Amino acid sequence: MANIETNQSQSRVQRGFARKQKRLSLRIDMTPMVDLGFLLITFFIFTSSMNEPKAMDLFMPEDGPETTTAESGAFTILLDKDAGIYYYEGQPDNSNVEIKKSSLSGIRKELIRKKQEVIKNYKPDKACEEKAVANQTPIDDCRQKALTVMIKPTKDASYSAIVAMLDEMTINKIARYVLTEPDVRDLTLLQSTK
Repeated sequence: MANIETNQSQSRVQRGFARKQKRLSLRIDMTPMVDLGFLLITFFIFTSSMNEPKAMDLFMPEDGPETTTAESGAFTILLDKDAGIYYYEGQPDNSNVEIKKSSLSGIRKELIRKKQEVIKNYKPDKACEEKAVANQTPIDDCRQKALTVMIKPTKDASYSAIVAMLDEMTINKIARYVLTEPDVRDLTLLQSTK
């Protein structure tokens, strides 16, 4: 608590008359205010050092031959200018591939549908089962990795559309996704929708 001290002054002469006037002087103890200041400084230094920027983990593929994706688990998203989102299921060289246009909320529904479909129809291979038993992980990890989403932005795609699509992968807990450039077959499919 602040201590306030008062001092009375002595008499003062005004216009020749001696008159007593009480004069009060204040003395405020600032020690608690200094303590509070140091506590605030300590708090802000501590919180600023604890709040470090977060970045996405980047998993690079191992060197070696190209890995193929099962047609039943392949889902390709093409990003075009003006936030255009197109998708198709399966491999692009398949003759009956149908490319569809979607919105951001629509692609989320399609990702959820495709993930549930792949998990439901997944038949675990022996290598995945052995790996799950050795690592003591559930077989559901193998099922979730059966879906591979390929995100292919064109040169006209905006940066915010790419970031939004990567956020969708995190939100929907897609275990395997790839960010790559579209090839000639993808661009041909994209041109056929316009």
